[in-house]
Amino acid sequence: MRILIANDKFKGSLAAEKAGFHIKNSLENVFPGAIFDICPIADGGEGTALAMTTALAGEWVHAQTQDAHGRPLEAPFGWVASSATAVMEMSAASGLAIVQDIELNPFKASTLGTGILIQSALQRGAKRILIGIGGSATNDGGLGVALALGYQFKRQGQEFTPTLETILEADQVERPTALPSCELIVACDVDNPLLGPHGATRVYGPQKGVRDFAWFEQRLAHLADLARRDLGVDPRDIPGAGAAGGLGFGLMAFLGGRLVSGFDMVASQVGLEARVAAADLVITGEGRLDAQSLQGKGPVGVARLARQLGKKIVGVAGSVDDSDALRAQFDLLIGIKPAEMPLEEAMRRTGELLESAVRAHAAPLRALSS
Repeated sequence: MRILIANDKFKGSLAAEKAGFHIKNSLENVFPGAIFDICPIADGGEGTALAMTTALAGEWVHAQTQDAHGRPLEAPFGWVASSATAVMEMSAASGLAIVQDIELNPFKASTLGTGILIQSALQRGAKRILIGIGGSATNDGGLGVALALGYQFKRQGQEFTPTLETILEADQVERPTALPSCELIVACDVDNPLLGPHGATRVYGPQKGVRDFAWFEQRLAHLADLARRDLGVDPRDIPGAGAAGGLGFGLMAFLGGRLVSGFDMVASQVGLEARVAAADLVITGEGRLDAQSLQGKGPVGVARLARQLGKKIVGVAGSVDDSDALRAQFDLLIGIKPAEMPLEEAMRRTGELLESAVRAHAAPLRALSS
């Protein structure tokens, strides 16, 4: 018997790989002699780079860069030498969580640190970069990334280094002469355009301290106009261009990035469909399975794929929302947190609770495999 364990992280408790090993430990008692395939998954959010690097048998490396407000930091990304693939999250350099200790200043917040991270991967010889762009602290349209990669901006014929505050002075942009060829795949699960009432500034700006919408709209529009006139690209209206404060736009305009759903990116890179097809039983899960899980979350993506391929699918989670819509996706749902146990204690004991809950469901698990 072959069992695929394709789970996401249990947020705040266990990384996806560690949770997978706890599930495997418990299933070894239920299915002696079974062959296990542990495949950490993610949906493009926090933990995607680590899960994919693990699944692709890569290594975790670090690069010197800076946060959204210019403070030096060392940021991690995954490196898969066999395929010259880098796996990263923009939040590792330009994320909101990193700058929570200081007052947010969206006028100065920049994606330069993310650009430096991308440049580090290119210097390693990356032929493909996979990047998740959730959790940003920026609203610069990817201007910082462009600068890090060597794009030259001019003002009345003279080179200068613009910021959001001075970008309106730029009247020309030129591509760098030696930008390495590299496929860029961007995990993006929002469909906002760059500008307008549903764009980057008005929808996501307030959580980053943006109050003067018109000020940012004018500057992002000018950046897009420069790209259209001088670079011959205009992705401002492509769904996802407004993701991460317009970084979706910037990665398409300046690096030719291709936007895909987070789960689809992960699934394609780890060969998930083939691994599901080869399994007799599929186990997935994350910290919580609820109505939100139906909106593109990893475990439901695994469940839908298993259904398509005629495989039995089990969901395991810290807590499970008992809804018909969710239960319809799975053959068996297992919640691991005892009702009387405080959440903090349950989070400390996630590994132990995973193993005991799965073992307690030995009978229905065996019934699924018969």
